[in-house]
This record gives sequence, structure tokens and C-alpha cells, in this order.
Amino acid sequence: MKTFSATPADIEKSWIVIDAEGIVLGRLASIVAQRLRGKHKPSFTPHMDMGDNVIVVNADKIQLTGNKRQENFYWHTGHPGGIKSRTKEQILEGAHPERVVFQAVKRMLPGNRLARKQLTNLRIYAGAEHPHEAQNPTVLDVKSKNSKNTRVAK
Repeated sequence: MKTFSATPADIEKSWIVIDAEGIVLGRLASIVAQRLRGKHKPSFTPHMDMGDNVIVVNADKIQLTGNKRQENFYWHTGHPGGIKSRTKEQILEGAHPERVVFQAVKRMLPGNRLARKQLTNLRIYAGAEHPHEAQNPTVLDVKSKNSKNTRVAK
């Protein structure tokens, strides 16, 4: 028996929607990264974009354990002395809270061209509304998968 290697004709992409309200950030990001890569499919092929299109709603209502809300995200402007930082709490309360989820998912994917292409299949929205109803996304209930996936807000 030969090892199965998927071709572009074998790939079937579906749309899934995940409600991030009350879900722990790292657990959400690992599930989303797995879906984006397609590792949940028995026909997974590492060099092909096999993953589903993932829609994450309520990204502003994610939970962080411990003191992770006070941890910083760092970036550099490219100019001398241009290191900047914001805490996760500042980002979540700011104009673009979905960036915290995006960075967590991005950092759980490999750092190559295929991962950058797979990230284009990820759509994150701060609120409960999304403009992808025409794709008939199926709901993935992350909360019921494991009791540790949720955290009560403090």
C-alpha cells in the first residue's frame, strides 16, 4: 500500500465558525492552527494547503490565565531605539483586539511560505457578527471539547 499524498484536486475546504467568548487564548489558538493546517483530516499532507477556512468571532472576549494580561507584545519600528511594546490588556481594550488572537495563531504555525498562505484562511472579528453567512459555516463548539478550554471571567 502506498502512502497517500493529496493533490489540489483532492482538497476539500469547509468553513467553520468558532465563538471565542470565555475561551482560553492558547487553547483556542492551538485548535485554530490545527484546523488551518488541516491536521484534523485523515488525508493531511504537510506540503499542501489542506486546512479549512476559520472564522473566529467575539475575539475581544477571550480569557487569559495567570498574569498574561500584563505581558507585553514587542515590535520594532526599524529605526534606532525603535523598540515598542503594549500589554495584551491594552491591545484587547484598544481598537483592534483581534490582533492578540491573530498573533497567537500565527506563532503556532511554522514560519514558512505555506503557513503565510494558510493564515489568509483565518478571519477574526471582535464582535459577534461576521460577513460570511453566504458560505454556510458550521459551528465548532470548542467549549464542550474540554472543560479546561474555558475560564470564568474575573
